[in-house]
Amino acid sequence: MGPVSPTARMILASESPRRRELLAAVGVPFRVVPSGVDEIPRPGESPSRFVRRAALDKGEAVAKLYPTTFVLSADTIVVAEGRILGKPRDRAEARRMLSRLAGREHRVYTAVCLLCAERAYRDIGTEVTRVRFRSLSAAEVAAYARTGECDDKAGAYAAQGAGMLLIDRVAGSFSNVVGLPMTRVVTMLLRARLLRVTRSGPAWYAFADKAR
Repeated sequence: MGPVSPTARMILASESPRRRELLAAVGVPFRVVPSGVDEIPRPGESPSRFVRRAALDKGEAVAKLYPTTFVLSADTIVVAEGRILGKPRDRAEARRMLSRLAGREHRVYTAVCLLCAERAYRDIGTEVTRVRFRSLSAAEVAAYARTGECDDKAGAYAAQGAGMLLIDRVAGSFSNVVGLPMTRVVTMLLRARLLRVTRSGPAWYAFADKAR
């Protein structure tokens, strides 16, 4: 994405196109700087501890490079029966994951971290959404896997695409299932006094004149 200017107000430490689209809804400019951090759960590490550590590590990696800029980072995992389901290695593993989720409830965890190294500012929180899949036939599982939408997706599905046809119901933040819990993100940005509500024009928010 090119260098970040000294006056850039916010960086998204993720290359996920879904997170870019969600954050764009806030209506303020940001730059994308992927962290390059690829976390692996430690032995005995709970899903909530792992996802929080992963989000923080991603944010800190970028915040060290751009200490004057606010950095937003996140990590999302799918958890079924206490087990973290990562990204499938191939379509066969994707089919196995989908079959395991079919007709059952699982949880989607996203930890979000807002950092500014120069200000020693850190705000981190975790959103959990319960998702229940409808019952699926083997043919439906195979057909969805063939779409390729399961590739590179935690839990082998994309709720914002054709994967919405897999879902029976959602309890909690839907944007969290896509990859970024936006009500939590906006609350964090307002809490940091990074945003202000606009009084005119089509945009909801603008950058505040001064951030805490």
